[in-house]
Amino acid sequence: MARMTGRRALAAVPVLLAVTFAVFAVAAASPFDPVKAYAGTAGLTASQENLDQLRANLGVDRPLVARWWEWLTAALHGDLGDSSVMRRPVADVITERIGWSALLAGTAFLVAILLGTALGVLAGRRRGGLLDRTVSSVAYTLEAAPAFWLGLLAIWFFALKLGALPAGGLTDTASDTVTFDQVAAHLVLPTLVLGVSQLPWFFLYVRQGVGDALDEDSVRGARARGLRERTVLLGHALRSGMLPMLTLVGSRVPELITGALLVETVFSWPGIAAATVQAATSVDFPLLAALTVLATAAVLLGNLLSDLLYGLADPRVGFDG
Repeated sequence: MARMTGRRALAAVPVLLAVTFAVFAVAAASPFDPVKAYAGTAGLTASQENLDQLRANLGVDRPLVARWWEWLTAALHGDLGDSSVMRRPVADVITERIGWSALLAGTAFLVAILLGTALGVLAGRRRGGLLDRTVSSVAYTLEAAPAFWLGLLAIWFFALKLGALPAGGLTDTASDTVTFDQVAAHLVLPTLVLGVSQLPWFFLYVRQGVGDALDEDSVRGARARGLRERTVLLGHALRSGMLPMLTLVGSRVPELITGALLVETVFSWPGIAAATVQAATSVDFPLLAALTVLATAAVLLGNLLSDLLYGLADPRVGFDG
């Protein structure tokens, strides 16, 4: 396990280097002007000389490779630079937002895994039954439903029509303090929307895996020996059926990040979504590079976690192979 983790860490280095360079290259080719975005309305009346001076102050007049190398060497020493659009250190911008994004994404992922697994087991136990047909139809429909559309639908039904849950934000409009009760209430809708958007894949994998496992000779033999159905289902079929689902943990991370950005925007959740959009449209090199590195690192860690979980669940899989 340690050897595989070390190999993955070494392999991640060139990937992260390539990703950061690509961010600077794409941003440099973008039609958006970071100087005009930084100057705002003042840039409309500023002289060309002032704009050139501001361009030099921001460092965007230097070659692409020079800007990337300067940012990279500073980042390796813990300095992520200053955000030109937020006008604050990049580390501060990320620190105050990443926790809320992690809370939303982590809670939603847990909901998707637990609910998808439970429904997959029940449907896989009796494939072709009423529950299987119903939940499978809903799952295939949800696969095609964008996360932002589900979010708007949830706001219309639960917040506007029923008035049962808040429509967005982190706290109530009239509140100037952050309390656990308010955060929990405001977290329900975005968590359910993001979790439901990820649920179909976990459900379909578990359903297929459990259904196939129940047809194996070992499970039939367990039933023939008189073992209880619950023991057969949970002790034999579920373990075999869960193995394919474990590979989803890593592969769904990119979709989880994308979905989280959309859901955060719809529900005005104070995560990194707004910072990501502003960094992209304003060509904020330091902030955009740091956020991209975080997303790439999350994907790499998710893939590593999938392999580790698969190896722990199936001893036949070697970690060092």
